[in-house]
Amino acid sequence: MTSALRFGFRRPLSLALRGLILRRFSSSSNPLHCFAEEDKHDGTEKRGPPHHNRPTFIHPAAIVHPEAILGQGVSIGPFCTIGPSAKVGNACQLYPGSHVFGNTELGDNCVLMVGAVVGDDLPGHTVIGCNNTIGHHAVVGAKCQDMKYKPGNECFLEIGANNEIREHTSIHRSSKPSDITVIGDNNLIMGSCHIAHDCKVGSNNVFANNTLLAGHVVVEDHAHAAGAIVVHQFCHIGSFSFIGGGSVVSQDIPKYMMVSGERAQLRGLNLEGLRRHGFSVAEEQDEELVLVPTVRSMLQSIRDSFAEDRRGICKFRSWIVT
Repeated sequence: MTSALRFGFRRPLSLALRGLILRRFSSSSNPLHCFAEEDKHDGTEKRGPPHHNRPTFIHPAAIVHPEAILGQGVSIGPFCTIGPSAKVGNACQLYPGSHVFGNTELGDNCVLMVGAVVGDDLPGHTVIGCNNTIGHHAVVGAKCQDMKYKPGNECFLEIGANNEIREHTSIHRSSKPSDITVIGDNNLIMGSCHIAHDCKVGSNNVFANNTLLAGHVVVEDHAHAAGAIVVHQFCHIGSFSFIGGGSVVSQDIPKYMMVSGERAQLRGLNLEGLRRHGFSVAEEQDEELVLVPTVRSMLQSIRDSFAEDRRGICKFRSWIVT
């Protein structure tokens, strides 16, 4: 069994995706910088041995198509499958029973845990940047669950760098050739989450277990979703917002806000989240609020939610019970 080992693996993330993420979510990270990255959870540096010092290992029980492109120092366990159009970056690790299908690119230092499936034999592509972990039995880059999808149409998924995608999560490609499902950098997506077709997810977000995003949802940066939440299609989740556990979100959440409830309602500012991210007390209490850039950004977020093609914002409800 042979595979094409080609060195100088090409950059795994398209310039179009980089531009989209930078324009829409103001991400400051570089999805193409693969080494000496800072761990997103504990602040420590993650650096593996240089890939040119790692031997390439392909288990005899793995099925690697001769036309697949493998980088240096990859490790492919037993019962793995790598298809003819797959490109696997330097120092990637595929644990037993993981699979790479279709026109799929994995950047350097990606890890596929047992049973993970990346890509699908569909027109279009799945592109995943560097230093991503795909958890046990997660499915990333499969066909969407949307009746608008027409068989034979191209569909796309592009993911940045340094994301942790945990077990049993599903992330789907776009529903049409003119759109794309996008995930940025440094996101923690916990077990059994779902990100549907055409979603746009920024960077540094935390989705707790069973966070479910319907199609065309936009999540900006530094948002935090507690467990078992559902977001209606086409909703926008603003940066630095917090969604309480068990919430059903059917309208937009402006930047910096906290919501919760069976039909999620605004509960005030996400003060703890803002403090953790370095926002000052002056910004939270300034009498000349209209002059504070943070407040101006929040107000613009609210205005945008009332555009013709948007869903408005969640209703307000006070914590005080009378």
